Amino acid sequence: MRITLSFATTADGYLDDNTPRRLMISTPEDWEAMLRLRAEHDAILVGAETLRRDNPALLLRDPAARERRTARGLRPDLTKVTVTRSGELAPALRFFTEGDADRYVFSQSEMPDLKDIAEVISTEGSITAAFIVTELEKRGIESLLVEGGAAILGMFLAEGMADTVRRAVNPQLTLGQEKGGARFDFEVPEGARCRHENLGGMEVATCVLHPDTSAEDRRYLVLAVAEGFRCTPGPGSYCVGAVIVLPDGRTFTGYTHETSPTHHAEQEAIRKALDAGAELRGAAIYSSMEPCSQRKSEPESCTRLILRHGFARVAFASYEPDRFVCCRGAQTLREAGVDVRVYPEMAGGVREANAHLW
Repeated sequence: MRITLSFATTADGYLDDNTPRRLMISTPEDWEAMLRLRAEHDAILVGAETLRRDNPALLLRDPAARERRTARGLRPDLTKVTVTRSGELAPALRFFTEGDADRYVFSQSEMPDLKDIAEVISTEGSITAAFIVTELEKRGIESLLVEGGAAILGMFLAEGMADTVRRAVNPQLTLGQEKGGARFDFEVPEGARCRHENLGGMEVATCVLHPDTSAEDRRYLVLAVAEGFRCTPGPGSYCVGAVIVLPDGRTFTGYTHETSPTHHAEQEAIRKALDAGAELRGAAIYSSMEPCSQRKSEPESCTRLILRHGFARVAFASYEPDRFVCCRGAQTLREAGVDVRVYPEMAGGVREANAHLW
């Protein structure tokens, strides 16, 4: 999933003031650019405090963009996503009542009042950006626009779960500590590439934190999916292929049960790399299916193996179905700081290789 963070601040870094009314920071030109940015994404996320304070509808206004979504088999409006820890969200909010959109609410508690108007995704643990992204990907979301508030923006940045950050500053608007509400300071990470523009007086910086690696990822995933077909189908395991790419360009492949009836594809590829004396820290691993997070036949899951050897990136084509276990490989890797990318459009070959189980 590609994730964009977008926010507007006053000259002294405030997202809003401390009055009940919504503070308009953006100029009309910047607001129009923001609406176009929304149309480029599958889903939009704002925090519950933003819903309670501003009551936005988060609709997609562009008729052409709505038609494009419909042609893709999507509902006309962006999928709406929010996060609440208190569970205090009124069903009468415009988030729920306006627009033709799917709606997801991440919560630490059950919310029966929303049963018929949104899907509540609850967890007993902490709600993390990694958890949100993983669950949305499983529901078909491929691009997410995060618009705040400050706690939500901070969570995504702290976890390294932002690919692009768009910061718009109104240099003519200053609040000061007495009038300022939520404040949000963003420091551009070293090495980030930023594009600057002026939109009706708004100073806008769009910074790429993680470059788009999709072309390279797809190229190696083709090889990983092909490796999965070399596996002999069995009733108790998936046929999976894996490819390791080292920083120096060397590659190592593997497939399920290649040398052992208990080895997974990732294990096989890692074993070959280690036998060749390779240093795996900073490497990338491409797997046709989500790395496992639970094992009975081996002492260490593939997820733990990947973490122990210090892989920097993981890409796969298909999430593992909840058939044998409830796999949490992607979420665990993300929460550990690994860059995880998923390409569901390449999952057809994975399903074909696993027709005996799918």
